[in-house]
Amino acid sequence: MEQTKVKGYGGRGWMLIIWIATAFLAYMVLGNYPLNILSDLYGGQQTISTIYTMASVIGIVVQLILGSFVGKMKSIKRFGSIMGLLTILCLLGIMFIPGYIGGGAQMAWRVVYGLGTVISLMYGTFSLSILVGQWFPTRKGGVMGIATLAFPLGNGVIGGFAALAFKDGTPHIPLAFAPFLAVIVIGYIIGVILIPDFPEMKGGFRDNNPNMTPEMAQKMMVQEIEDRKTSVWKLNHTLTTRDFWFLTVPAGFLLMFSVGTMTQTNAILGQMGEGLDKFGGFAGVMGMIMIFGLIGSVALGFLDQKLGTKKSMVIACIVMLIAGILGAVSSPEKPGLLVAALIMLALFMGASSNYTVSLAVQYWRREDFPTVFAAVNPIANLISSLGPMLIAIIMIAKGYNAIFTVIAIVGVLSIILVLLFSAKHVKEKDDRFREEAGKPLDDALVGRK
Repeated sequence: MEQTKVKGYGGRGWMLIIWIATAFLAYMVLGNYPLNILSDLYGGQQTISTIYTMASVIGIVVQLILGSFVGKMKSIKRFGSIMGLLTILCLLGIMFIPGYIGGGAQMAWRVVYGLGTVISLMYGTFSLSILVGQWFPTRKGGVMGIATLAFPLGNGVIGGFAALAFKDGTPHIPLAFAPFLAVIVIGYIIGVILIPDFPEMKGGFRDNNPNMTPEMAQKMMVQEIEDRKTSVWKLNHTLTTRDFWFLTVPAGFLLMFSVGTMTQTNAILGQMGEGLDKFGGFAGVMGMIMIFGLIGSVALGFLDQKLGTKKSMVIACIVMLIAGILGAVSSPEKPGLLVAALIMLALFMGASSNYTVSLAVQYWRREDFPTVFAAVNPIANLISSLGPMLIAIIMIAKGYNAIFTVIAIVGVLSIILVLLFSAKHVKEKDDRFREEAGKPLDDALVGRK
């Protein structure tokens, strides 16, 4: 068969990118925005960050439980669709339950906030991320690099909507969330109607690569679905493989300090006083964070696809180290250093959510990806979930400079861990597990960068 050059992601591929991007936005809007703009109305930063952390831990436990049989699910798309509908309902609760009046209404709001944090985690960062791995196993870096633009974009515009909601001193909570709700609902409808579990189900090809006949593509899909039911990478095999931890822990740290720090930007930038005026004030700095976040998401996604996940993660961890150093030595007299530090964090804010998908796709087989990802994602998110609470505690106890000192230290640790990772060792373990299970050995994992 004549080889056809692969171009773009295909019409349905772009629809999938839109769907998961809006699901990532839902995760930010439900979990992070209340921390950033509503905490004073609903019990204070410490209370809301505690709820966020507890909800995230519950979501992680649920993911680990699901990991035992996710490979046997008939449809991850159906599961994601259910989670998406529940996410939208929780967002409506966040918008319209008047928890700021206290009493029972406040308790109801907190319950919905906790549930929304769990469910939105299961929606975008779990189920739809698996869907991306199924559609684009070798091009996931570019795809996720585009989809994760939702994080810097969402972070950059929330300030303006929040200002509208509080402009007359009276809370108008729905105004802050209505634009996001509309985008999230549109993305959900697109996904539910147009996206199947595998592109072959609608006459498409994995990676939008038409260099095989439709019959060959169908046969490979059916075989992969069957092989997933007997994946050798059970939870105990995954958790006892050292290389799993060498990448998963740094992925969690990248999430912790990019997303976590952004929940505290109001408090951190507030320490600069009038020093921010030369950078356009708070709005100007948030605009820069958004722009560089967009650039970093695409750039690191491209490097992931071209150089491999390990090298891309090393670069992101070096950027984290530089951000830590700049923020640690900044001061109200040198506000530019703090602005530069936040821009550095923004560079890998989107990409940090990419790596949990990429590392599982890059270094494990397609048939094993769902079960491995079902362990990678919750553990990385467990580390990440501690971010807002940890950063708030450090901020109160030691000030914002101490936050960046910790970031620099963790940056060094993360670089070391990623450099210790060996794709060759993963293949050796894979060969052993497959031999024990009576499965054929091959070179499927050879040459992974």
